[in-house]
Parts: sequence; C-alpha cells; structure tokens
Amino acid sequence: MPNVAVLNMAGENVGEITLSDAIFGISPNAVVMHAAVVNYLANQRQGTQSTLTRTEVSGGGKKPWRQKGTGHARQGSTRAPQWRHGGVVHAPKPRDYSYSLNKKVRRLALKSALSDKVLSGNLIVLDELKLEGFKTKVVADCLAAIGAGKKALIVLENNDAFAVKSIANIKGAKSAQINTINTYDIINADTLVIVKGAVAKLEEVYA
Repeated sequence: MPNVAVLNMAGENVGEITLSDAIFGISPNAVVMHAAVVNYLANQRQGTQSTLTRTEVSGGGKKPWRQKGTGHARQGSTRAPQWRHGGVVHAPKPRDYSYSLNKKVRRLALKSALSDKVLSGNLIVLDELKLEGFKTKVVADCLAAIGAGKKALIVLENNDAFAVKSIANIKGAKSAQINTINTYDIINADTLVIVKGAVAKLEEVYA
C-alpha cells in the first residue's frame, strides 16, 4: 500500500497516511483514461452550431434568367450554394455530442488517474483546509507552501462555500468533491491535493 506524507496548510509534515491499493495502487490503464477524457470533452460540447441551407436563406424565389439562349449556365435560384448570399452545402445543425461510458470503465479510468498521480509523486494529502471567510490569499499561500504547482485540483471533504469560492479566485486552481471528481480534471492538473477527510470518503465510494 502506498504511503503519502500528510501536510498542514503551512507545508509542514504532520504525519503519514496509507492509501488503499484498490484505488491508489493499481497499474494505470492509459487506454481507459483516454476513453474517459474523450467522453468528458464530448459531453462538454454544446452542439449549438447552425448555418442556413438553400431552403432556409431568404429570397431566391425568382429564376435569375431564362433557361436557354443567354450564354450563361442555367440557374434556378440566386440562393444556390455557388451564389453570393447562397445557402451552405451540408450545413452543420444543432446536435447532441454526448454519450455514456460503461460504469466499470469510468471507475477504472478514475482509479488509473489517481494511481498515476501517486506514481508520479504529484499527489499531496492536506491535513485540513479551514477558512474563516473568503480568504483567497490564505489558499494561495497554502498551495505555494505545499508546492502544488500552477494547476492544482483540490478535492474537498464537503461543500465548503468559503473554500470553493476562495479556490475559484486562483488562476489554475480548481476544487472538486467526491461526487464531482472526474478523470479529466485529475489528468489536467499538475498536482492533485486531497484533504485528509476526503481520502476516507473516496476509498469508501470507489474501493
């Protein structure tokens, strides 16, 4: 079982925690992680792109010129795609890009991402994150003290409004909870910071 040092908000070592092999000690599966990232990004797409086809562009009801005898190519409408202000060929229309992954695949991808962070030494366990109000500077100083890097994902034990909003004010930092954590955010972060109380909940849910 992997052992990780527990740091306080000042960056001091205050103990050690043993992480579950079932979540933090598996061999990372790159194929599954890639599938989870592609799925996440696809589900984020709005799919609101929309342009007009020749049937939807206004005008063009009158035939530009007679069919024969002009020397021009025959034309039936000035809203055909080859005309200026004409419609678009195979125009993109609103669509839903989202799709679902198998639950076992999602879980394996998450465990692989967590294990990869442990193997690379980019997982930090924080003793606690207590704030008495919205204190962006306190959180920023804490992240600097523990060496969190430019992009950090902080997994909180519960929905602490003070912590969530303070973290949101820091460029590159993002907060998550046990029910909102995902593979993409873990991989995208330079450092994964987990509050000690959240480790037990994470192990309880995904073990």
